[in-house]
Amino acid sequence: MTTSTADAADSTTTEDTPLLDVRDLHVTYRLGEREVPAVRGVGFSLAAGDTLGVAGESGCGKSTMALSLLRLQDRGAKVDGEVLFRGENLLTTRWVRLRAVRWAGASVVFQGAMSALNPVRRVLDQVVEPMVVHDGIRPKAAERRAIELLDSVGIPARRVRGYPHEFSGGQRQRVMIAMALACRPELIIADEPTTALDVMVQAQILQLLADLVRESRIAVIMITHDLSLLAHTCDRLAVMYAGRIVELGPAKQVLRNPEHPYTRALSRAFPTIGDPASRRAPAGLRGDPPRPSDTRTGCDFAARCPEVLPACHTEDMRLWPAGPGRTAACLKALPEHRGEQ
Repeated sequence: MTTSTADAADSTTTEDTPLLDVRDLHVTYRLGEREVPAVRGVGFSLAAGDTLGVAGESGCGKSTMALSLLRLQDRGAKVDGEVLFRGENLLTTRWVRLRAVRWAGASVVFQGAMSALNPVRRVLDQVVEPMVVHDGIRPKAAERRAIELLDSVGIPARRVRGYPHEFSGGQRQRVMIAMALACRPELIIADEPTTALDVMVQAQILQLLADLVRESRIAVIMITHDLSLLAHTCDRLAVMYAGRIVELGPAKQVLRNPEHPYTRALSRAFPTIGDPASRRAPAGLRGDPPRPSDTRTGCDFAARCPEVLPACHTEDMRLWPAGPGRTAACLKALPEHRGEQ
């Protein structure tokens, strides 16, 4: 149900209502006289305390999808579908309501902390601002909470009045997480939260997010290229290709026994720990993902698929049941096509 006020959203929310319910999400950009689809028909749901990983090659629509959930694209983007946050459609709600949901209800850890932070403002001021604006906390109280938050992510009080360029990449990423937590949101969208960080800092940041999920039941959407990271940190995994989700299910099951050839190719591209052969010669995938402006019938992955069937070039692909709690957009997930070559 689409609502436009907090009261209306609360009145329609029950214990069975997902925290986030994304339905048939489409994002298109204007290229001259053409509309270029960047996200096509994405749908999933998330309950409080759930963790969803989103994987796929660069250009498959992961970040575009994530930004569209809170209407963070520029004006050149057209977003259709439904993004129900506690029953309220964020794509049609009034701007004043959307601003209330941002930070306080759902927040984003943006990719690239150096470009996301304001270089001419002190770190403490940037963490304080959302609490003053969205929670109505007095500046002094907000400053005390901000110092506590920064300390909880490993930034000592003596450093909080520094500027972003005075911090390392890992420290700036910790600041971004503190900002995302400032207004006690129910959902965090983390876009490549561990990019370019060393493995020790990655482990610390991931443990911090895991503790938040366990202690505060914050829901997390984590976007990354690292499948092994998602397998260890997320309950479910969505694999995207050419703007669509092509496989969705429990993370460890999806990676242990992929139903879609693209998921198999992604998992084989990473060397297996303890297997020298895979380390020296990891399997690759020929070709490149299609451009969003390329339109075709049938499966978008057919041109690169080692298991392609004649019907893959003509039949419309959608997510079909592929086991308990699992779906896959592949004909071979259907009983009548299993075993075909």
